Amino acid sequence: MNDYEILLMLDPELSEEQQGTLIARTRELIEKGGGTVDRHDAWGRRKLAYEIRKKGEGTYHLLLFSCGAETLDEVSRVLKIDDTVMRHMAVRRTAGGSVDIAISQPPPPEPVSAAPTRSARAPVETAPMEPAPEETAPVEPVAVAAPASEDVADDPVVASEPAEAADESADEPAAAAEPAAAEEEE
Repeated sequence: MNDYEILLMLDPELSEEQQGTLIARTRELIEKGGGTVDRHDAWGRRKLAYEIRKKGEGTYHLLLFSCGAETLDEVSRVLKIDDTVMRHMAVRRTAGGSVDIAISQPPPPEPVSAAPTRSARAPVETAPMEPAPEETAPVEPVAVAAPASEDVADDPVVASEPAEAADESADEPAAAAEPAAAEEEE
């Protein structure tokens, strides 16, 4: 005989009485096959990560038992047929494992409607960032040809103009504005 645990996820619409009947039937199967039931833990209703058969919750039960491989196969076969069992999983317990300590208390229930907040999440550890290495490539001087003074006076994009061209360009817009104003008056 081997030690097993089986986690049952039952339909949340089942009454306590119907859940008890299913657990009792599973116990009978185990005991009829020559096994023994060590413990039954009812974990209660839990929210599912995704819907199963259009249901967002399930009722969990954990059974710890000892039986032969044939009996486990029969229990799994019966649970697969039952429509009130949404999921089940049987796992072999290893000798000397800490399963009994961890299972003595079911995990705390999570709030069904509340989403985890930023403060409820575990803090994220970040490593200090190292500064990027500076590139020390030699800077080569670039020769730039100065534009002719005539081109500078005509080009408004050029930022630096020689002093003479700046004086000439300052006079030109005023002179150009006067003929435009004279045309509007006519």
